[in-house]
Amino acid sequence: MLTAASINLPDYIRDIADFPKPGIRFRDITPLLQSPAAFHETIRRLAEPFRGQGIEMVAAAEARGFIFAAPLALELNAGLIPIRKPGKLPCKTLSFTYDLEYGTDTLQIHADAVQPGCKVLMVDDLLATGGTVAACCHMIEQAGGIVAGCSFVIELGFLKGRQRIAQYTAHSLIQY
Repeated sequence: MLTAASINLPDYIRDIADFPKPGIRFRDITPLLQSPAAFHETIRRLAEPFRGQGIEMVAAAEARGFIFAAPLALELNAGLIPIRKPGKLPCKTLSFTYDLEYGTDTLQIHADAVQPGCKVLMVDDLLATGGTVAACCHMIEQAGGIVAGCSFVIELGFLKGRQRIAQYTAHSLIQY
């Protein structure tokens, strides 16, 4: 029987070589999601450093971030802020366009998603270059919220994303 202490989360990450293109090593979270014990333990560990910190909302960008944000919000007794691609939210939005390695991307939140002074925890499955999470944090602050920290399942340290979000407390469960 698995216990929280016996769960080694990296054992639930599958490495796939040359995906989505040659030279890339994809870290697949599917095995982690397929194990109720590992998935539950992941949520517990993502929440741990932020318990008792007054987190009011958990925010995440679509799509894989949503997988972890919803149960994490419940774990922290917080609300959930979905950060979406343009055209997916029905009310007035705030937008932020940011640079990618080969182009740009835009994300949006509802303009009323964050009350001024609200403490928000950002969550995502992966911290790579930090561009997406930095854009999300910018929108939370633009709306008047306070980014209380950022929590990730996986961090690709060699891409130096943590440097891009250095002004925030960052927590990751698995580092490569």
